[in-house]
Amino acid sequence: MQILKTSMFSLAVALGALPLVSVAADPAAHMMVMPGDIQWGDVPSLPPGAKIAVIEGPMNEAAPFTARIKFPANYMLPAHWHPAIEHVTVLSGTFNMGMGDKFDQAKTQALTAGSFALMQPKTLHYAWTGAETVVQVHGMGPWGITYVNPADDPRKK
Repeated sequence: MQILKTSMFSLAVALGALPLVSVAADPAAHMMVMPGDIQWGDVPSLPPGAKIAVIEGPMNEAAPFTARIKFPANYMLPAHWHPAIEHVTVLSGTFNMGMGDKFDQAKTQALTAGSFALMQPKTLHYAWTGAETVVQVHGMGPWGITYVNPADDPRKK
């Protein structure tokens, strides 16, 4: 039986370093991950409070990745875009997402647990939560985030 290893590593993305926690196994092997195997780490490229766990990766290479992001209650994610396609599945809570270059809470759609969103590369979007919310993000790396307003980028503070 393949034993899953949990390891901490740093991910260099186009606009800064993103330390992540990963559950990794031999990429050619079958993989099953139990909730207790997942460890959360800080996300310097997102406003403080968000946590990430990389399930499959690495996110900084042209390879498939799967990550979970945990947002605390009353979290606001400013307008931004990603360089590659992004698939988002809401696992718990409500992820309120809006489209455009300016955060406008009134123009968001509530995505409840089980909802799915797909953003093409460079699609401008933003989000907020009222209660703790967990989303699963997957796609083809490399993953990155660019804020519409550079002043919103926590890596520059």
